[in-house]
Amino acid sequence: MTVTPSSFIKGAASLAAGMGVTIKSFFQPVVTSQYPHEVLTITPRFRGHVMLLANPENPSTNACISCGICLRNCPSGSIKLVEGEKREGEKRKTVTTYILDFTTCSQCGICVESCTTNALGFSGDFNCAGFKREDFLFDLVKEFEKRKKVS
Repeated sequence: MTVTPSSFIKGAASLAAGMGVTIKSFFQPVVTSQYPHEVLTITPRFRGHVMLLANPENPSTNACISCGICLRNCPSGSIKLVEGEKREGEKRKTVTTYILDFTTCSQCGICVESCTTNALGFSGDFNCAGFKREDFLFDLVKEFEKRKKVS
């Protein structure tokens, strides 16, 4: 196998160009983060799973009136159950059960857009991990109560 001078020069130029890219990136700042030890800042437009938002008039309650529009508009059928009850002394229904199956959710946002009371939003939870399917069945009312106790 003989190497012609022109192919040798082309190969050397290609090697020099590749080494130039490598050397240039060697002196640039590091963009890798050590994930478990360094928590990443999530952009405000990140779409995690759906969550219930607080009622602007009474922040201790959620804003959902259990009308079921989100249930009917969900294209993937991820919202399994929305139930509510009319409590004494309140002028609207209050949601008691809101089951979301995150394993089938496509995060399209139609449920958030179609909510008439602006009771739904996207969470910033990006670290959903589990071993069983049941780990991704969220009762959003219970999740709301947990968030209320923490804050």
